[in-house]
Amino acid sequence: MNLKKEYKEITKNILENENYLTLKNDTHHGSTRYDHCKRVSELSFFMAKIFKGNATDDAISGLLHDFFHGTTNDNEDISYLNHPMVSIENAKKYFSINENEENTIKTHMYHYALVKQTLPFINKRAKVKAKDYKPKNRDGYIVCISDLLVTFYEAIAYKVPYKTCLYALFTINLMLK
Repeated sequence: MNLKKEYKEITKNILENENYLTLKNDTHHGSTRYDHCKRVSELSFFMAKIFKGNATDDAISGLLHDFFHGTTNDNEDISYLNHPMVSIENAKKYFSINENEENTIKTHMYHYALVKQTLPFINKRAKVKAKDYKPKNRDGYIVCISDLLVTFYEAIAYKVPYKTCLYALFTINLMLK
């Protein structure tokens, strides 16, 4: 089976789900949350194939990593650091996810936790220990890095502020150390 067909087969039930399709109504990084999650999922799937991760789990985790409605600015329950838990709740409500997928969704904001711990003056209210967000395995890192790379791409493509691009570069540097 070719990779595009394999990816479509893995993600079909999520991408056609009416509750998931509502993400097309939420803007995210200059695009829609649906498009963002699909990009992260596709990149995670192909990176997992290259780096010997679990391509199925990474494709699903990529789709569900930001499965929430509203914005992180509108609602304290959906902040940068706790939106993964809201995404997990929604994923469990509408789909069947395994422990690896749940863990991968939970830790996909490791890059933000690293930056927040390194630069504590960013969002002073949020207290964070990066170790609490550290991925437990290769799949967690694949989705985390895919999310960061897609965010960087979207920042450039949709003219998101320059500081977002700097944040992405800084974070990649921290993660590669």
